[in-house]
Amino acid sequence: MADHRTGKWGKGAASMAFLVLFGSASAADWLPKPPAGKDQVRLLVCQYEGSRLATSHTFSNGEAHTGSGKWTCTRRGSRKALDFTFRLKSGVETNAGVAVAFDFVGWSAKSYVLVPAVVYNGNRLHALGGGYMPEYPRSMYFDPKLPVTMSNNPRLALEPGSVSRIELLTGNAATPAMAFYSPLRKRGFILLCDQNTRLGNNGLIIEENAAQDRVSFVVSAPGVREQAAGFGGFSPSGDQGATWKAGDTLRMRFRVYEFTATGIPSFLEKFMAVRKGLTGPNHPRDLVPMSQMVKMIVPRFKKRWTEAPVGSYYLPENSPDFQLGWVSGFMQTPLLAIDDPVERDHMCQQLDFVVGKLQGKSGFFFGGITADGRIRADRSLDGRVFALVRKNGDALTSFFKLFAILKAQGHAGRIKVSWETSARRLAQAFVDVWHKAGEFGQYLDPNTGEIAVYNSDSGAVVPAGLVLASQYFHDPSYLQVARESATRMYERDVVRHGFTGGYSGDTSQDPDADSTYALLDSCMTLYGATREAAWIKRARVLASLGATWTLSYDYQFPPQSDIARIGGHMAGAVWASAQNKHAAPGICTASGDYLFKLFRATGDVRYAELLRDIQHAHTEATDMPGHRTTGAGYGSSMERIQPTDGEGKGAIGNFIHTQNAWTELNGLMMAMETPGIYVRTDTGRVTVFDHVTAKALRHIKNGIVLEITNQTPYLAKVSVFAEGKAGATQPLPYTAYLDWPQVEVAAGSTVQVVINSIGNIVSTTIVEAPPESAEFGSIRP
Repeated sequence: MADHRTGKWGKGAASMAFLVLFGSASAADWLPKPPAGKDQVRLLVCQYEGSRLATSHTFSNGEAHTGSGKWTCTRRGSRKALDFTFRLKSGVETNAGVAVAFDFVGWSAKSYVLVPAVVYNGNRLHALGGGYMPEYPRSMYFDPKLPVTMSNNPRLALEPGSVSRIELLTGNAATPAMAFYSPLRKRGFILLCDQNTRLGNNGLIIEENAAQDRVSFVVSAPGVREQAAGFGGFSPSGDQGATWKAGDTLRMRFRVYEFTATGIPSFLEKFMAVRKGLTGPNHPRDLVPMSQMVKMIVPRFKKRWTEAPVGSYYLPENSPDFQLGWVSGFMQTPLLAIDDPVERDHMCQQLDFVVGKLQGKSGFFFGGITADGRIRADRSLDGRVFALVRKNGDALTSFFKLFAILKAQGHAGRIKVSWETSARRLAQAFVDVWHKAGEFGQYLDPNTGEIAVYNSDSGAVVPAGLVLASQYFHDPSYLQVARESATRMYERDVVRHGFTGGYSGDTSQDPDADSTYALLDSCMTLYGATREAAWIKRARVLASLGATWTLSYDYQFPPQSDIARIGGHMAGAVWASAQNKHAAPGICTASGDYLFKLFRATGDVRYAELLRDIQHAHTEATDMPGHRTTGAGYGSSMERIQPTDGEGKGAIGNFIHTQNAWTELNGLMMAMETPGIYVRTDTGRVTVFDHVTAKALRHIKNGIVLEITNQTPYLAKVSVFAEGKAGATQPLPYTAYLDWPQVEVAAGSTVQVVINSIGNIVSTTIVEAPPESAEFGSIRP
């Protein structure tokens, strides 16, 4: 068995077509003994010693006998919808459970193995010990051939020679699923299961033999692992089987999808299409209108303004120091978008500070600086200070978004030549490093412009920034590098390996969600600039990959937990990375408006639903009256929506009582950059993102009548973006949201809105006022 605590390496896929039943007793591992001759499904009774599998007994003709009990199992459903009921007919079992194993022969380590949000391509990567954000060894620096290297995560073996096993619980996965794509057979397999049974969360186990030609995918109840995965390491799980008495039963349900796939991209698109196939649609709650979120969060950011010895800026973290990009530094576009003179002055002072204090000789920026003026290193070697490429990408896009807002608001005169020069130097630095190295790397030296650590997607948002630079400076060379770099990252990492990574500042080069969504942003920005259909095709795949990182159902948290207490519906929470075993409210740090743009361009409602889920999960995690989460004040949120036991079993479903600027900022961004309601005036199609309900009542001459109901306890000022067929074919500029009209809908009331064919609101009529006796002071739990 490969020891995942020491840091060995990994890759993965297989065949199909099932037989049910087989075998006798085996010990210590999950693979069938003797080896199976064909693909099959085994039904098992499992006996444990502590948290270790001691023996498994396979059902034959619906029965299994252990030394202490007689079991039966009945099957209902179809080949695609499997439904098993296990029953202990007689006897007593202690520290025991049941399982369903899907065994594959003719397996190949070239297969792509997926467990959403935790395992990508089997996690067959070089791995570092050292826990959370491990130190990079000297050998990782200045090596263009560096293999992708992650933290110490669950994985299959990189090389043959020993049995390898991945042990997880359903809480580790954004969707309770295990899946693979076989490039040799051009086939995909997706297994969906329930989160839990009466015994708690199910186990998700993948075991591969030493020759890497056989594999078993196992769902166990209860989930029992020898080791629990933490933030870049493992610890004894403390899991136990259950005690069973005669007459006890347990039901396990599955959806099984076998299909032809031309490659990893088509496999990922299939996964997005079926990921809710067993859990069914989730049920987002309308709690707080987007306008109220703005009202609660903006004052919190105003309080983050600081005038430190080194300069003036908005605090991006819970310390007096400054960090560029990533967790909100220099990215506070909403504070400029509110068109407040004081905040406009502050944003301009922050621009002066960033340009004056952080830009290196090469044009790249350092990653941060202390309040007293000491440069902060994201990583370092022999006294050289390196910066995370992602932070420079965030800075590049932020420059042009800030410039665009100032121009749209009529404040173009506030844009300084020094800012434009700084932005151009940064764009040119990216172009120069691209021409020299053919990539952007993960870390670089801001003084020399040299890549320090290669081979990641830390530059995933850079193509978007280069498109904006090309448009701002009318320089086609920036657009060309944007095209080339986005294409390379997509082909190298998504098409070939099925993940993007190395984007987070606190991981190694682990697979992560943020780089996937950032590359999606780049593709949609390129589409907006070029109208080339290839970018839509790639964006679809990236949205599907992003969906694997996003909680697809309303997870059942422990009844005593904080989230259960508020009745939280957390579908839409986003995992950050394979290292960090938790989900969070929102994408770090972005509104996800590119998902809206993809929906607008394609009409595929799944992209709108994904964005809606993300926004609503963020609201669920936000502290508000009658809905206390962080305890850090109304409008506060922090980066924990915790379905896993990566921080201990007691952490599941509980909030950490603090705050994070980045989660609050992406809440602001979503509330402002996403329309509350999107209306196609030609078709009458209405898509709602805000916490209201809406429907088209009828078409009228040159317009449409819309009915909006606000059942929340707050006044809703709902932004409405309405357009016809012709408008929907046009690129949507970043600042479009500044011009969306708003409709006021009082708490508990309904209004009818007349919208003309070009999207203007003609009139608003109240048709149902809130009842006189209604109380709108708290959120319903």
